[in-house]
Amino acid sequence: MSIFREALGPQFERLHSQLQRRFDVSVDGGYACVGRGVMSRIRRGPWWTVPFLQLGKLRNILVVDTGTDVPFVIENYPYIDPNGRETVTFVREYRVRAKPSRFDATMVLDRERGVVIDYLGTHQHLAVDLDLAVTDDGWLHLRSGAQRFYEGPFGFRFPMLFSGRANLVESFDDESGLFHISLEVRNRVFGFLFGYEGDFACEFVPATDAPQRLKPVRHETRL
Repeated sequence: MSIFREALGPQFERLHSQLQRRFDVSVDGGYACVGRGVMSRIRRGPWWTVPFLQLGKLRNILVVDTGTDVPFVIENYPYIDPNGRETVTFVREYRVRAKPSRFDATMVLDRERGVVIDYLGTHQHLAVDLDLAVTDDGWLHLRSGAQRFYEGPFGFRFPMLFSGRANLVESFDDESGLFHISLEVRNRVFGFLFGYEGDFACEFVPATDAPQRLKPVRHETRL
């Protein structure tokens, strides 16, 4: 059973059939999902948000680049991490410039709380609780919640004053045969920080492990 199916419970069956297939990626399922498409726009907040985004870019947590009609790839591969947890990669690569930008994320399920945890960045420094729901239209609605920062022996709840909350909706268009994604990240004090929207097609490929290039440099044990 995929981590998303388990986290959503009966709601999972209300997802559009193509979204069910996309978010049912698991080791037992034996396949990965590779999406390729175009972001119609990638945008960021005012100039003073740039240092914040630049800091996140160092570990592939945020993207500084902006643009329109930007080619991108998202790779969702299942694997078992060194802690024995089922994990799914959510690695996005954008080509605004000659050198692509990456946003790295890996997701696991905290079974005690029934919550998907999104580890952000190359070193899984930031662990974010995800609130998942299915809309009346059968779309997936994701909102980020509490965040925790981990580095070596140190760990603390990350103050939301210095971070943002993500609001993401993913849907499927039957006419075009494409998935659509829309994301906004906002800070409760400073407002809009970052966002994008675009369309992509998915290829479902056999896989029970993720390529090393998609895995984080280190895996955090704490949820």
